[in-house]
Amino acid sequence: MVSLYVRAYGIDLGECQPRNGAYESFDQFFTRELRPGLRAICSNEHEVASPADGTIEAMGPVDLEGTLLVKKQRYTVADLIGDVADAERYAGGQFAVVYLSPRDYHRVHAPVAGEITRVRSMPGDLYPVNAIGERHIPLLFSKNRRVAIVVDTPDLGRVTLVMVGAIIVGRITVNAIPGQDVPLGDHVLSPARPVRKGEEVGIFHLGSTAIVFVERGSAARFARATGPVRLGQSLAGEA
Repeated sequence: MVSLYVRAYGIDLGECQPRNGAYESFDQFFTRELRPGLRAICSNEHEVASPADGTIEAMGPVDLEGTLLVKKQRYTVADLIGDVADAERYAGGQFAVVYLSPRDYHRVHAPVAGEITRVRSMPGDLYPVNAIGERHIPLLFSKNRRVAIVVDTPDLGRVTLVMVGAIIVGRITVNAIPGQDVPLGDHVLSPARPVRKGEEVGIFHLGSTAIVFVERGSAARFARATGPVRLGQSLAGEA
């Protein structure tokens, strides 16, 4: 099954962490690790890094009403991150959407350095997040299962990374929350968990989408063109 999947999607197994023996399950293959040091993480403290390998599908401003435009559909930050009061921070801020295709590496990493202070786990459906789903399911991202990881930083304010589930993706794990899935609800981390930019923070157990929000007034700049992106590359546009 793994061999068929590798051939169908053109996966480069040379990028994967070497193994002694075969994968014991499809999930173990799908959540495979990259070889250490394979992805360079942008080092400028005012740059936000892509949290994953994938494709930047949308990027731009959050308006003063707290809404953002993705594929001609207007979402509210509050629906995506699961907290109305916290969403006010991002009105007038910026967002970036990174789509992970079936061929991509599916571990998700911190876009900034700071402290993870809370994790919100929200129920939802598992509609496909590919072009078919985006075309036929209104407000797809806010209907699907979501996990929001809140990172407070010394230089860029609060940054929220939203992991959006998709078809068959019934399970999202987050390193800061023990267990095989993130229990539903708002989990406050006390003490907060320090995290380095580029450090792994979560795993999709099949493909999906990551959305990064930075609050208004942040020194971060989102200016990268839509298209392919690698984990760790700056969302400001540098390679």
